[in-house]
Amino acid sequence: MASMAAGPDHLFNLRNSFYLGAYQAAINNSEIPNLSQEDIVERDCLVHRSYIALGSYQLVINEIDEASATPLQAVKLLAMYLSSPENKESTIASLREWLADPTAGSNATVRLIAGTIFMHEEDYSEALKHTHSGGTMDLHALNVQIFIKMHRSDYAEKQLRVMQQFDEDHTLTQLASAWLNLAVGGSKIQEAYLIFQDFSEKYPMTSLILNSKAVCCMHMGNFEEAETLLLDALNKDAKDPETLANLVVCSIHVGKPSPRYLSQLKLSHPEHVLVKRAASAEDNFERALQSFA
Repeated sequence: MASMAAGPDHLFNLRNSFYLGAYQAAINNSEIPNLSQEDIVERDCLVHRSYIALGSYQLVINEIDEASATPLQAVKLLAMYLSSPENKESTIASLREWLADPTAGSNATVRLIAGTIFMHEEDYSEALKHTHSGGTMDLHALNVQIFIKMHRSDYAEKQLRVMQQFDEDHTLTQLASAWLNLAVGGSKIQEAYLIFQDFSEKYPMTSLILNSKAVCCMHMGNFEEAETLLLDALNKDAKDPETLANLVVCSIHVGKPSPRYLSQLKLSHPEHVLVKRAASAEDNFERALQSFA
């Protein structure tokens, strides 16, 4: 995890790949010589989080055993949480046990995973209970995301300032700045777009960067450019949930049918927020029809 202490960063490239959504590249380039034991654990966490991002939950669950370090155990909990919706309650109960332990509960990776899981649960107060004190760039970046979801851009900006004071050019600082610009909207959308454009010029293009640029384009009303970016993202990963969800929205605005994208999203990611909203809208429509029957 990106520490806020000075010193050589042997995991810079690996971490950067993960942050920018180059998950397979992170996995492929994870054999790094002369790492300390602490760096080895962080390296393994990044690799397994990359597998989680690619949907390989069971691989992570199988590879991390009871003898693994605490941060890896936390990553395994995230894989268990995402892999099995029916077991979410038991996974969260296990997480709470970890958090109640003074040693495990203060571990930065455990806190990051806790914040991530509770953010998924939309229990933002509980998430912030474990992340608000920061200590790593990852935790501060997660705080920015949580505050944006709470529609508290003022608090998100305070977190961003902390990150900027430590390292204004850090990839997470730049990403957090773009997220906040998107949330604020208006003229800030162009600033967000330029950040993602800069990433696309410096690093290999990923679905995450393409989607981020596309979202900016949609906010600015450039739906045709957004569609081109999203189709490029779809070619990289035909099952990526954010690509499919953004294509549903974009297709509506360019006047093209989008049921195929929504059907794909329902099949591959039935828990996605857009799928739930579509199901809710369908239910409401059915109820409205019945009231007129």
